[in-house]
Amino acid sequence: MNTVWAEEVSRTVTSPQFAVLNTLLREPNIDQQTLGSRAALDRSTVAEIVARLTARRLVRWNRDAADGRRKVIQLTPKGEALLQELIPRTHRMTRRLVRALTPEEEVELLRLLTRLLGAHESPGPD
Repeated sequence: MNTVWAEEVSRTVTSPQFAVLNTLLREPNIDQQTLGSRAALDRSTVAEIVARLTARRLVRWNRDAADGRRKVIQLTPKGEALLQELIPRTHRMTRRLVRALTPEEEVELLRLLTRLLGAHESPGPD
């Protein structure tokens, strides 16, 4: 899967980094803990990704005025421009990955993935 990502999407932005950037596009100015939760990344991974993206000037962060322990993160214009360039590439990668499926199988795959995501987003018995 990493090979397909590198071939179709990016050799410099990893899929977890893309998830963080995409989350920030949909939900700007969120704290690091929320960002990790939305992007399905653990605390240390999201902290490392935010540090790397900050160093590349793709995101920026500020301390929350109300709670100095919170880091509020947002895309920079450079980060948003890069993300807009990558989004069509992710669609191309998805088409490549599912091309062996029939249209009916694609629908079923989407249904199952949506069900899995929904099960992990809502609290419930494990």
